[in-house]
Amino acid sequence: MFQGLDYNQNYYSFIDNNTTPLIFIHGVGLNHQMWEPQIDYFKEYSTITYDLLGHGKTPFNKNEITLNDFSNQLLSLLEFLKIDKFNLIGFSLGSLIALDFASKFQNRLKTLTLIGTTYKRTAKQRALVIERFKQAKLNKPISKQALHRWFTDEYLNNHQNIYNQFIKILTKNGEDHLNFLKVYKLFAYHQDNIDKVKNIKTKTLLMTGSNDLGSTIEMSKSLSNDLTNSSFIEINNGKHLCSIECADDVNINLKNFIKN
Repeated sequence: MFQGLDYNQNYYSFIDNNTTPLIFIHGVGLNHQMWEPQIDYFKEYSTITYDLLGHGKTPFNKNEITLNDFSNQLLSLLEFLKIDKFNLIGFSLGSLIALDFASKFQNRLKTLTLIGTTYKRTAKQRALVIERFKQAKLNKPISKQALHRWFTDEYLNNHQNIYNQFIKILTKNGEDHLNFLKVYKLFAYHQDNIDKVKNIKTKTLLMTGSNDLGSTIEMSKSLSNDLTNSSFIEINNGKHLCSIECADDVNINLKNFIKN
C-alpha cells in the first residue's frame, strides 16, 4: 500500500495489485475512509481512494470551488501515479465529480459507477438542500441529522462505532469548516448539464438505496435514461450510505458489473 501526497498535495491511498484500478470518490464532508467496506472486499484489485480538495488531509485555499477543480484534482493524481485506464466509482458529490470527469475524459474510463447521485432535482428538493447549507453556514450542527438521513435508525443503533466515526468526520472547525461550506455550496446549488450527460458513452452502473430521501430512485432512473450505456440497480432497504449499510449488496453488484 502506498499512502501520501502527490505533487499537488492531494492525499491518496493506493493498493497496487497489477489490475486496472478502481478509483473511489467520496461525498461532501467525508473523506477516503468511507470506502473501507469496498477496499476490504476488493482485495485482489488495485484500488485508490483519496481525500477531495478541502477534505481530510487534502488542503484547499481558494475562495470558490468548482467541479472542474475536482476533475483536475483527479487528473493530477492520475498523472502522478501514471495511470491511464481505470474504473471510476463516485458517491453523492463524488458521483457529480465522476460525471464531470467522464464528460471530458471518457476515453480514460473502463467503467463508471454512480452511487446515490442527485439528478434533475425538483424546486422543493433543491430548496431542502439549500436550507441545510444555510443551517451549516450559521454554524448550526447538522451532522446528527445527516447520519439519520444516510443510515437507518436500526443500523445506527446496532453500530455505535460507525455513528461515532462519522460524527467525528462530520464535525468541522476552523479552516475545515470553511472548506466544507465552499463544497457544500457547490453541491447545494449544482445544476445538471443534461447535454453533457447524454454525450457520455462509458458503460455505467447506477445504484441507489430504496429509502434514500435526497438522492432518490427516481433521480437515478432518470439519469440512467439519459446515459446511453447504463443500467440501474436498486439497493433494497438502503438509505444514502448504502455502500456501508448494505455493503454486501453494493460490492457484489459492483464486482459483477466490473467483471462483465
